[in-house]
Amino acid sequence: MAKTKTADNPVDAGVNATDIEIAGNLRTVIHRLVKVLRKHTRNEEMLSLTERSTLGLLYQHGQLLPTELAQIEKVTTQSISQVIAHLVEIAYIVKTPAESDKRKAYLSLTPAGRDYIDRHRQEKQEWLARVLHERTSAREKEVLSEALVILSKLIDE
Repeated sequence: MAKTKTADNPVDAGVNATDIEIAGNLRTVIHRLVKVLRKHTRNEEMLSLTERSTLGLLYQHGQLLPTELAQIEKVTTQSISQVIAHLVEIAYIVKTPAESDKRKAYLSLTPAGRDYIDRHRQEKQEWLARVLHERTSAREKEVLSEALVILSKLIDE
């Protein structure tokens, strides 16, 4: 697809005003949903957003190097080092020396870290299920299910 980038049209050729409007509305709604989900999840541990995200990444990937975490989180290695230090201190993650290079250490979740993620995911899911039950019709739930297939197409590579 040919790119046509100008001050008037900063996007790819073929993208129309409807595409841009839907993209903006979708981004806004998803952003607001994420904020509401965070608000309805207890954070008694007072973890920062980066700390919670780091735990989620380790849950997803199993283990990562600190440099990989920094790259994914788009933060400096110094910043991620502070996050790691705190999560190790509260026993949510553990460092394991790499077999091939003892100077490197892989990070992974401890059982307490895994429990933290499971608990918070469950809270978010229960809140969202309750709100869906209270505020949507059966047909709206069907539409949401269909939309999930479309949304998955947007992020699957």
